[in-house]
Amino acid sequence: MAIIGRGARTPLGFECRASVAAVRAGISAIADHPFMIDRFGQPMKVTRDAGLNLDLSCVQRISALAAAAAQEALAGCKRTTKIALMLNLGEPRPGLPAGTSADVAWHLRTALELDVPVHHAMEGHAGGIVAMEAAGRLLDAGREEAVLLGGADSYLDADTLEWLDERERLHSEGNIYGFCPGEGAAFVLLAKQGQDASIEIAATGLGREANLIGTEDICLGEGLGAAFAAVGKGAADRILCDMNGERYRGNEYGFAVLRSHALFRDAADFEAPADCWGDLGAACGPLFACMAIEAETRGYAKGPRTLIWASSEGGQRGAAVLRRTASD
Repeated sequence: MAIIGRGARTPLGFECRASVAAVRAGISAIADHPFMIDRFGQPMKVTRDAGLNLDLSCVQRISALAAAAAQEALAGCKRTTKIALMLNLGEPRPGLPAGTSADVAWHLRTALELDVPVHHAMEGHAGGIVAMEAAGRLLDAGREEAVLLGGADSYLDADTLEWLDERERLHSEGNIYGFCPGEGAAFVLLAKQGQDASIEIAATGLGREANLIGTEDICLGEGLGAAFAAVGKGAADRILCDMNGERYRGNEYGFAVLRSHALFRDAADFEAPADCWGDLGAACGPLFACMAIEAETRGYAKGPRTLIWASSEGGQRGAAVLRRTASD
């Protein structure tokens, strides 16, 4: 599949180019929450979209983020193009109940003024990569000319933040192995190969991890290793991932690399943009695709192949190889 459009909105920028440029420059949006206090009596460390009022509900926040990113990704697309919409949100949790994706999908269709089929799910970090594989099947079926695929998430609901704090997962001086929750959205417009594009999705791979974060079970990277194995061989020139400072994710990656060493030129040379824009949850997969496209179009790509991967808390694992198109 060719990627013919992209859009993003993150705590580092209201559009794709600004967000990716800020990460490349090493700018961090991590700051104290205005009023939420953690279990150590300190302000929670989060990343926020400066354009959104904190009084907005979770659905309102995610809908606004998704609409901005989707509109950018659709810029230049002909209104007559037959499009399917695929939307992924964070996994159900306090502050983000099951069914939220249907509400956001309705708001998104309204904002985009599109009367199109919508496939929505709540599969978390890996869900965007899962959707890439599903988008390929849709395009192969020939009923749509393009698929607008994206993810959006926000951890900034008070119930969500308190839940994370109770589970000892927030990053702070007293918990250096926690993560900084954020909010954001990203979309990519996918079409069949042969379109005018600098990047294509060469392969996707999925896996399922049985030993989950927050349990006493030891994760040995079986699910992520299976996802790596499914994308085939050929060393990646760049690695983009959703590691966020939690030990579990780092350990999982280490074990998964041992299972799939042929995929890596230097497995230690990875990039984890959560250091800059925080953990953006379900937006991760499409955001990494946006980063790969920006690197290619602006001439600083390390090479033709970029590996992206992400891990959902419910066990879903996804990996994809993005490749420079042959015409380039």
